[in-house]
Amino acid sequence: MQGNDVGHTGMDTDVVIAGAGPTGLMLACELRLAGVDVVVVEQLAQRTGESRAGGMHSRTLEVLDQRGILDRFLAAGQLTPVGHFSGLWLDFDGFESRHALPLMILQSTIERLLEEWAAELGVRVRWSSEVIGIRQDKDAVTVELGTAQAAPATLRARYTVGCDGGRSTVRKLSGIDFPGTPATMTALLGDVELPELPEEFIFMRRCEGGHYSALALEPGWHRVITSEYDHVADRDDSATFEHLRESLIRLAGTDFGMHSPRWISRFGDAARQAAQYREGRVLLAGDAAHIHYPAGGQGLNIGVQDAVNLGWKLASVVRGQAPESLLDSYHTERHPVGERLLHNTRAQSALARPGEQMDALREVFGSLIEFDDVNRYLRGMITALDVRYPADSDHPLAGRRVPDADLKTPDDATRVYELLHPARPVLLDLRGNAELVAAAKGWADRVDFVEARSEDDHWPVPAIGEIPTPAALLIRPDGHVAWAAATGGVPDTSALRTALTTWFGPTLQR
Repeated sequence: MQGNDVGHTGMDTDVVIAGAGPTGLMLACELRLAGVDVVVVEQLAQRTGESRAGGMHSRTLEVLDQRGILDRFLAAGQLTPVGHFSGLWLDFDGFESRHALPLMILQSTIERLLEEWAAELGVRVRWSSEVIGIRQDKDAVTVELGTAQAAPATLRARYTVGCDGGRSTVRKLSGIDFPGTPATMTALLGDVELPELPEEFIFMRRCEGGHYSALALEPGWHRVITSEYDHVADRDDSATFEHLRESLIRLAGTDFGMHSPRWISRFGDAARQAAQYREGRVLLAGDAAHIHYPAGGQGLNIGVQDAVNLGWKLASVVRGQAPESLLDSYHTERHPVGERLLHNTRAQSALARPGEQMDALREVFGSLIEFDDVNRYLRGMITALDVRYPADSDHPLAGRRVPDADLKTPDDATRVYELLHPARPVLLDLRGNAELVAAAKGWADRVDFVEARSEDDHWPVPAIGEIPTPAALLIRPDGHVAWAAATGGVPDTSALRTALTTWFGPTLQR
């Protein structure tokens, strides 16, 4: 167990999370690091072993590094120097991050590693538990569960978070609208054996009617993806091996001898987003909050980042340290990120359409990507390293994720992200400003004060370039900067106290 567990008199738990995928598990771990009791309910009886999503981008790798568990994922995956925008290659090498390169790792592996971490932290997962009802009152939310083994059961908690996918039951039961655009194409995905594939790697080969890919997963196994435009299958239709085989024959003229399917799935380019991420004591994260064409491998990543944004805020409210209004900042910060995701994946889906006119557009777009500024802009968007939340300060770091700079403390050498392993806020003093300690004294129970030195005169920041090393920083548990003091001069301690109050609640000492 981590932290001091919050009491939940009259409650079965502090938070119920629906969905044991990457988003739900990451959120559960964030809450447990803060000492909040949490139960994850999952309608499946057990893990399916389906591979699903296939990678993690820089910002997600940084998030895992902030919690000290990144090595587990690096050991199970493979780094690659490139990513793509609608099948047009982007160069990720040399990006302003300690973890610039995408990590190729299957979602099934990600879930296994997160579940292991969750077990270490004391997260309880209830399998074969489907959410069938939600009732809110002024103090709590009651979640009704249907199980295959017994009569419906209930869990009463302070809050419930729907991380239960694009068809989220939690979202529907809470009456949250899910507006957007319908699908215009049908894609099929399967993990199969391809003994007659003439090339080791085929990626988004465009042809009349759509495009197809065949990507090696492991020796003997490939992921086949077919995309056919202007044909939309019924969302409730099953996806079969024969459907995939016939689709590949239509596009490629052959099925490459495919056989022995492990997993078959269907998806499209529908793009929808929850009108609000919070409805009283119910919140949404991951696919429950936004669905989109899975271009650029962004979906799993944005879900994990939703969880890390929400986790510390929800924990602060549950622990009574911050007012409930702090939860509104989750929607304020993450809804625009979701909007931009839908926007760029709609563009990628359109850019992948077949036809001579689109061929010409892709050729022009591909030549633009060779310019460093265009490459930098697109990779910042795909990786989410350029995300900046609204901030009251005009300091270039305010609202952005903090760079993982090397530091020297009086005791040893460290890095900024190592300071975030406990998932607590950090007031980082880089210039020996004694007045900062006095200004933040009232928050000593919830904010760690660290005095250190950075040997670099400038820090690299995606979308900006290099900036002078700041004199001090207030870093949120999710790694974003809540307040920053410029090099030179006297830090504005009044602005610091305002930031401390805004993000971490009122001081206990008046």
